[in-house]
Formats: sequence, C-alpha cells, structure tokens
Amino acid sequence: MTHNTPVKIVLLAAAFAGLAACASAPPEQGPSKVATTETQQWMDKIKVTSAPDEIVLASHATGLSANQGSALEALVGRWLDAEGRELVVTAPNSAGAMATQIRDRLITLGAPGARVRVVGFNPAGPEDNTIRVGFLRYEAQPLKCGERWENLAATRNNTAYENFGCAMAANIAAQVANPEDLIRPRDTTPIDAGRRDTVLGKYRKGETTSAAKDDQASGAISKAIQ
Repeated sequence: MTHNTPVKIVLLAAAFAGLAACASAPPEQGPSKVATTETQQWMDKIKVTSAPDEIVLASHATGLSANQGSALEALVGRWLDAEGRELVVTAPNSAGAMATQIRDRLITLGAPGARVRVVGFNPAGPEDNTIRVGFLRYEAQPLKCGERWENLAATRNNTAYENFGCAMAANIAAQVANPEDLIRPRDTTPIDAGRRDTVLGKYRKGETTSAAKDDQASGAISKAIQ
C-alpha cells in the first residue's frame, strides 16, 4: 500500500457517509414556497373585519309579537343582502318554545333550515332572559393608495413600482359583495341528484344528454319589425 491509500479510504468513507445522509433525509413536506407577486402582496393587505348583526327579543309566553316579527323580517333581509353563512338564535333554555317559533319564522321568511341554528343557555340572572338572533357581517377595510409615489418612468431595473397593484386591490375591497369571500371559499352547494341520474341514464343508453332546445335557444335572428 502507498502512502496515498489512507487518504483514499478517508475520502471513500466520507462519500459513503454523504450518500447515506442524503438517503435518510426526509423529503420536504408541504407545497413549495413560491414568492407572491406584487398584486398578491396588496391583496394580502386587505383587512376583513367581522361584527355581529343581531336583534334582542324579549321572551313572551304567548310567542312572537307583531313588532318582533317585523324585526325578524328586517334581519333576514339584511342577512340575504350580506350573503351571511348562518343565522343563530341564542335563547334561554326556558324559552325553547319561543326559540322554535323564531326558527320557523326565519325559515318562512326565506332562510334555509340548514342555516338556522338554535343555541340554548342557562341565564345567570333576570337580565339574561332575552333572545338574541343574528349573524356575522363582514366588512373589507379600504386600502390607502398613493401615499408615496416614485418615478414611474424609472424602468431600468424592470421592477414594479411601490404602489403597483394597490388600486386593483382597493377596487376589489370596495366592490366585493361579500367580503368573507376574501377570507375563505364558499361552501359548495348540494348536487342535483335527479338531474345527474337523468343525464347518466341517457348517457348509458347512448342518447343525447343535453336538454332539448326551444325557439328562444335556436340562435335565429328575429325578423320582427321593431
């Protein structure tokens, strides 16, 4: 053996150790980290706040009064306009009958039964013997653009200017119908099982699965004199 042999052994051992370390290293977990774009950075700066929109009803042994019915109707109107997720009826356990009546009234006014929830509690005192009905209303806070402007003609570095994307994000925050959409996606609606069975049945028979066209869907240009 030459004097270079120990050196070769050490190098081979180091190489095998490195390969073993690579083989035993766990793979990277989760999605890869991708840098956000300039426009996405402004979208992330939109602040969405939530606050309860609710009414307080006195508990009556005889049930809902006319004024309480009108207040519930106005509440459902605001809930529909805000595209709220669910209506919550918070009532003392002793007012269960009235809470059920409130739930039925909300459903009659247009709220789906699956989105009306009743929560009972034990009141701590006489002042807690009230019923609260409401939902969470979301609001997007406006963005302030243009506080600092730089030379927009300085494009030598091919980089976006500081306020690039702010106006678009501000317009979205001002125009979005339901600001909660900026936080989370909406729940999927249930499938139309009847229509699905009809389409699959026609598909298995080799028939046309689309609905029959009527005169309004023909695409023909009307020759009527306007």
